This record gives sequence, structure tokens and C-alpha cells, in this order.
Amino acid sequence: MSESSRPAPQLYQGLVGAGTLLIGFVMALGAMAIPAEVGYAGVGPNALPWLVAAALMACGIWLVREALSGGFRNMETPSGAEGADWRSAAWVVAGVVANAALITQIGFVLSCTLCYVLAVRGLRLSEGRAGGGARQLALDAATGTLIAAPVFWLFSKLLAINLPALVPGGWI
Repeated sequence: MSESSRPAPQLYQGLVGAGTLLIGFVMALGAMAIPAEVGYAGVGPNALPWLVAAALMACGIWLVREALSGGFRNMETPSGAEGADWRSAAWVVAGVVANAALITQIGFVLSCTLCYVLAVRGLRLSEGRAGGGARQLALDAATGTLIAAPVFWLFSKLLAINLPALVPGGWI
């Protein structure tokens, strides 16, 4: 795309602000569905979702205002490639989609490990490095498991939050 046919940065900045505002609005709609009965210390279960929704909407309004008044100031020139690296992005997206699709079938630990393996491969490729062979795959899988397993155990055992497990009894 030539320099003259490229949209002004303010357009993209405005779209980021509008997207942030929209996400805040959707979160507010979701917060309305949460019961408002007051719990401990006068705070109900919908307090945090409302707080996050309000903060997102405030940030969205601020971002749109900045974009409309000349764009983000003192912003450095972007670094990196001129265009997107779709192959690398596809690996990262595949990891996230696989995690969402498989978490109830293979459990939290294995689905998060798979997400990590695929995402790290995409990030490695985006840097121009090789995706890695069998040794790198094994190292990535071990690292992903070492990250996912303690998170699973913390949430399921200590905080009593039900996460999908591979086996009954919930240790993996």
C-alpha cells in the first residue's frame, strides 16, 4: 500500500478507542445480568464487573477524544515490518482457538499447554527464528505444563474454582 493511499493514523487510533468503548458497553450489559444483592462489606458480586466496564468506557471515550483532536501525542514511530506476519499470527490464533475448543475435552492443563506451544511457535516465527524441532517442541510442552499445572492447582484446590480436569479427581 502506498504512503498516499494509507489512512491517517488518527483513523486507526479512533477505531481502537471505539473498540474499547464497545467492549466496556458489552461488559456493562453483562454486569446487568449479575444479581446485585449486597454481600460482605456492602459489595455485591456485580461491583467489579461494573467497575471494569466503567473504566473501559472512560478509557474508550478518552482514546476517541485524543484521536479526534489530532491523534496520540509524542508517539514513537512504529517499529517492525510494514505488513502483518499472517503465518505467525495464525499459529498464535490457533493456540487460543484450540484452547477454547479443547479445554472441556482434555482439561485445563493440557489445553493451556497446547495453547502455549502453538503461541510460542508463532512468536518465534515472528522474530524470524526457526519454529523449532522435536527438542524445542518437548521443551515448550514442558514449560507450558510447568506454567499451567500450578495455575490449575491454585485455582481448583486453593480457591475452589472448578476448572475442567482430564481425570476425575481433578489433579490434571
